[in-house]
Amino acid sequence: MKILRMFSKIKPIPAPWAKYYTDEEMNIKIPDISIYEQVRISSEKYPNYTAIEYMHKKITYKKLIKLIDRASLSFKKLGIKKGDIVTICLPNVPEALISLYALNKLGAIANMLHPLSAIEEIKQSLIDTNSKMMVLVDMFYDKIENTIRSTNVEKVIFVSPADSLNIVLRTLYNIKEYKNFKHHPLDKLFINFHSFLNMGIFVKKEPYKTFGKNTPAVILHSGGTSGKPKNVVIQNKSFILAARQEQILMKRLVAGDCCLAIMPNFHGFGLSVLMHTPLALGCYTILVPKFDARKFDTLFKETRPTCVLGVPTLYEALSNCHNEEDFDLSYLKYAVSGGDIIPKKLEDKINNYFKEHNSTAIITQGYGLSEALAAVTLACDDINKSGSVGIPLAGNYIKIIDPATMDTKPFNEVGEIVIKGPGIMMGYLNDENETNTALRMHDDGHVWLHTGDLGYMDEDGFIFYKGRQKRMIITSGYNVFPSHIEEVIESHPAVLQCTVIGIPHEYKQEVCKAFIVLKEGYHGLFVKNEIKAYCKKNLAKYMVPYEFVYRKQLPKTKLGKVDFQKLQSDVGSDDDE
Repeated sequence: MKILRMFSKIKPIPAPWAKYYTDEEMNIKIPDISIYEQVRISSEKYPNYTAIEYMHKKITYKKLIKLIDRASLSFKKLGIKKGDIVTICLPNVPEALISLYALNKLGAIANMLHPLSAIEEIKQSLIDTNSKMMVLVDMFYDKIENTIRSTNVEKVIFVSPADSLNIVLRTLYNIKEYKNFKHHPLDKLFINFHSFLNMGIFVKKEPYKTFGKNTPAVILHSGGTSGKPKNVVIQNKSFILAARQEQILMKRLVAGDCCLAIMPNFHGFGLSVLMHTPLALGCYTILVPKFDARKFDTLFKETRPTCVLGVPTLYEALSNCHNEEDFDLSYLKYAVSGGDIIPKKLEDKINNYFKEHNSTAIITQGYGLSEALAAVTLACDDINKSGSVGIPLAGNYIKIIDPATMDTKPFNEVGEIVIKGPGIMMGYLNDENETNTALRMHDDGHVWLHTGDLGYMDEDGFIFYKGRQKRMIITSGYNVFPSHIEEVIESHPAVLQCTVIGIPHEYKQEVCKAFIVLKEGYHGLFVKNEIKAYCKKNLAKYMVPYEFVYRKQLPKTKLGKVDFQKLQSDVGSDDDE
């Protein structure tokens, strides 16, 4: 009776975006398999198709699954079993994916960590996750040499970015880099990836034990709603669902197409959308271990990707590249921007750039977060509205609530974005309090993920992202959204980029402070006064920035987003422009 009463409280969720999907698509059935099995199925369907391209070298599905199976035997010989956690700390190299799927085959969990993390961050992550092993890029041995023995790590497997290069490039790389980093000692704690793979040759093969969709697969890292670093546990079904969701919306993506993986493997968008999804659909992923924005057009010309996803600054960089003559982009089908709001001016600029270079693609936006394996909404092809981050992916549900009362907001009113769907995280590792703060039961009987993000939904179900709840500025009782002020300032012809933050004020509570980067050729007091006058003309009085600071560039995070924390700590107002 208790169970019946519980289910009687569950109410249907309004979904104005349902008209864009069939009933079957809205109720996706997720097969009870692991992500390893999903890639293995692709290898059986497309054995001779390319699965990975890395620095002009291509690995077929047939070859990839053999490498994964051998690595899995090697992990098994070293004692890795179901539920164990192994930290992968690598750039976008084939060994990162080989290790991920090899661990997944054993039912183990991959803790995906940024190789440029600080020493203490790496140490803390190894301790917090109780990692048994670590797969680390060899040039960063010096980061762990003095800390690894204070963790429970039993073996460090070193990977060189040259391991998967052809013999000529590998030799040149080794000559060039030999003196640039500290080599690990001959110690039983350390082993190189080649020797590690050879360990699996003589391990007895046993019948494969399958692990279902509900088993944990990956740990991602997030600041959550509180800003405190958290370990996000993602199940296999989240990846499997994401692949199907993107297949439904990106209808022109077919087996044999390719996705340019600029976003890193430790980021949900990169790992799910640009790496696992292509492999699940018989496409291939082009791994970019080190991205050079100044040669973005050259990278496009050499790799000819069907699909690319990046943050707005990457597309800005592409439009400013002039390395290639007769640059043709006719092969590009999809270009998606995520991670930050793309200003209308930049959207128009990129679309014109694509059109001028023979592509029918238009820049669209998506929205997501690590707690939902990155992708939650997407605009695609004709399912798009300028300025929106699209509609919820099939099987996902979104509502906009008043965070104070938990009441659902009417259409076109800004509130907190909350999400329901089968791809939501299991929770934060060993952190029940934070998990319960993020995943909450509502009066409708459903558990919703609270994102801490602000936005609104229109009558057609399109979501418009307005920024983090923490970024919302309350000045003299008014709610001010920095994204709106940024868009107005960036519409001025002299402005290249703008970011607005809130700073304390004696009686207004907060006021706006604008950090501005001017375009080349613009400088001087006249331009700055003109921008201030432009704001007064186009913004409500309480929205006009209290301070204007000019910089040559804005600080960025490791993922290329504007680093708001650094700007928040910038107490000065002197120009370096």
